Amino acid sequence: MYKWFLGIGLFILTRKVGYGIIGFLLGSLIDFFSQNKSGGSERQNPETSGFDYYRERVTRFDFPTMLMALSAVVMKADGSVKRAELDYVKGFFTAQFGNQFTREHLQVLKHFLDNGQIPISDICNDIRNRISVDGRIQMVHYLFQVAKADGHVDDSEMKIIEQLANKLGIPAMEFDSVKNMFYRSADSDYKILGIEATASDEDVKRAYRKMAITFHPDKVAQMGEAYQKGAKEKFQQIQDAYENIKKKRGIK
Repeated sequence: MYKWFLGIGLFILTRKVGYGIIGFLLGSLIDFFSQNKSGGSERQNPETSGFDYYRERVTRFDFPTMLMALSAVVMKADGSVKRAELDYVKGFFTAQFGNQFTREHLQVLKHFLDNGQIPISDICNDIRNRISVDGRIQMVHYLFQVAKADGHVDDSEMKIIEQLANKLGIPAMEFDSVKNMFYRSADSDYKILGIEATASDEDVKRAYRKMAITFHPDKVAQMGEAYQKGAKEKFQQIQDAYENIKKKRGIK
């Protein structure tokens, strides 16, 4: 803006081309330093610039960008990115998107891994507006798989996944069910079905039927083969939990 203002202004005042060129060059310098100053103020707010990056990528890649952003949050949770976690993410995306999974997708992941602050709240809010609750629950299941890729779900990973689940609007019972598929305790089979160990046999049967309907793989059939594979694994864990309880109680 200044380059044209000063350049044309000095030319009009002096009627000399040389002064017009000098004004143009001075104005260009002012524009340059003004833009750098503006860019510096943007860099002071990495949360904002991080979401701008996410929003630009999500318009191009949509679902993959969402998963890459959430994957990076979990992978960074314990302070170091494990090779096993990276390999799992690559394998999942290769199976999910096939030839459409490109180096550019990995660049998106790298950006989020290298970024000091990931705008978690903004991203989760965007996902809530785009993805059904069934799909979001399956996202949480995927995040646990990423965390357990190295053989163990760390406490810091558990904490960040629970935080993400809350921001994604996952009901507490559904989160507890998924959590106990990866973070086992004495009553995990009951937690997977969303009930307490004191539940009656009839309550166990009702809970199983409800979970079997709610988390049937057909619910996320539109989200891709690899994603449905995760849904099938979750469905199988629900069935296994029910069978374990039946065996312990002698339920026929």
